[in-house]
Amino acid sequence: MRVLGLNAVFHDPAAALVIDGTVVAAAEEERFSRRKHGKRPVPFSAWELPEQAAAWCLAEAGLTPADIDIVTYSYAPHLCRPAEEMGIHDPWDHLRQMYVNHAPSFITTMLPGLDPRAVQFVPHHVAHAASAGLATPYGDNSVLVCDGRGEATSYLAGRYRDGELEILASQRLPHSLGLFYENATEHLGFLRSSDEYKVMALASYGTPEFAGELRKAVRATGDGGFVTEAVDFAALTPARSPEEGWTRQHADLAASVQLVLEETLLELALWLHDQTGDRVLTMAGGVALNCVANSRLAAEGPFEKLWVQPAAGDAGTALGGALHAAHGVGDLTQPMPGADLGRGWDDAALESALRAARLPYTRPDDIAEEAAAALARDEIVAWFQGRSEFGPRALGRRSLLAHPGNAANLERLNAVKGRETFRPVAPMVRLDRATEIFDGPVPSPYMLFVHDVAPQWRTRIPAVVHVDGTARIQTVDPARERLLTGLLAAFERRTGLPVVVNTSLNTAGRPMVDSPRDVLECFGSAPIDLLAIGPFAVRRTEVGR
Repeated sequence: MRVLGLNAVFHDPAAALVIDGTVVAAAEEERFSRRKHGKRPVPFSAWELPEQAAAWCLAEAGLTPADIDIVTYSYAPHLCRPAEEMGIHDPWDHLRQMYVNHAPSFITTMLPGLDPRAVQFVPHHVAHAASAGLATPYGDNSVLVCDGRGEATSYLAGRYRDGELEILASQRLPHSLGLFYENATEHLGFLRSSDEYKVMALASYGTPEFAGELRKAVRATGDGGFVTEAVDFAALTPARSPEEGWTRQHADLAASVQLVLEETLLELALWLHDQTGDRVLTMAGGVALNCVANSRLAAEGPFEKLWVQPAAGDAGTALGGALHAAHGVGDLTQPMPGADLGRGWDDAALESALRAARLPYTRPDDIAEEAAAALARDEIVAWFQGRSEFGPRALGRRSLLAHPGNAANLERLNAVKGRETFRPVAPMVRLDRATEIFDGPVPSPYMLFVHDVAPQWRTRIPAVVHVDGTARIQTVDPARERLLTGLLAAFERRTGLPVVVNTSLNTAGRPMVDSPRDVLECFGSAPIDLLAIGPFAVRRTEVGR
């Protein structure tokens, strides 16, 4: 069966294509529209379907809308309740309900030739669950989904047996760990529903002075659910405007919110394990992008293995909805092959883009060696290789790379990207070298855990060591990542360091680059020394002549 999954109703619209149970393509609309999180900057714009992402997914497989057997939409209108009834404030609730009830006609307009009967609604948290439980390489598993909100709930706990989901617990709104974290994010001067990772980073600079107060409002209930009562954050610390700097009090509040989230998730995982006794826990939902919480679950939780969907936010529900429907019609769903599910270009197309831009370029014998030499000279390298990543992490397809031994490169990269100085950058390390430098879950191919950096390495790779002595690592498997492995090996030969700095190839407020045009624009506007685009090299010094 050919199943196209769509997500659009809240944020991060995306499309994914599953054929005969195998994931063929997945992409977020932001990579095409160049609008961060895929929506126009208005309070409610859920009617914006992932038109370009869906069109690309079909084109990638040589299909037309008429060829699609099922289109899933990761939101089920029949489960919705009015916002007032759920105890949440949503001034756009009536528009959302009107929209989702007309979604089949919107979808068939976007996909002319599609049989309207092909459209299926998949409950939001079921789609999240399938994106993890059916995509993991580890077979039967327990699954935990936690985010801001779905139709009327904010959480799902269950288990997968032979691809069938059994829901064991859920939590009705207004109680929501995701909304609790969003409220804190907004109070701390960041954008809610998109900047939660900044709170996680800021938390490392504070101590959980307010955790006792927050525990009175946020706690697990011992039956698989939890309570999140209203919190008066202003009584703990004054709100921060986006324009002003942060204080120690702001960092302390971030640390307190982070700690209470971790404690609650740990209790939920303990309860779930008591019900299932499983070895593997899979996770999805926006809260599952919290790397610090994930690491605590891996270290202190009852499960032997923790696998997190790399596109754990709402974009991943496009993939989950498609996998859920594929299993439902009898297809044997296959594990997700990796996060590199987006667009890619062959060498001829890349060279054509360079010629059209009239940029001087070379084709070195080995682009990995060329990039490694630049990194060893402490240059910044834009790395554009293969198919783009599905999800928010740059994983060596659309990355900015730098030397980890220069502590100033953290500030340098944050300046290049135009973002806050407290934001960390990540180390990329070969899988077979990871455990001698980092202590934490391995493998970690999707950069979804934090690891303690061995004391003897902290002074050797200071650019990637966060203020608390940790790093969010990406392990590179030589069996799957030959080019990245070659880059790391070439860099180590020159420097003695088996680690390279990796951060997303974008500037503040912009999505990661996706196309050759995107990366050429970024290279032209940011102080990047070398662009490694496919087998070709473009040097800043050559461009400036």
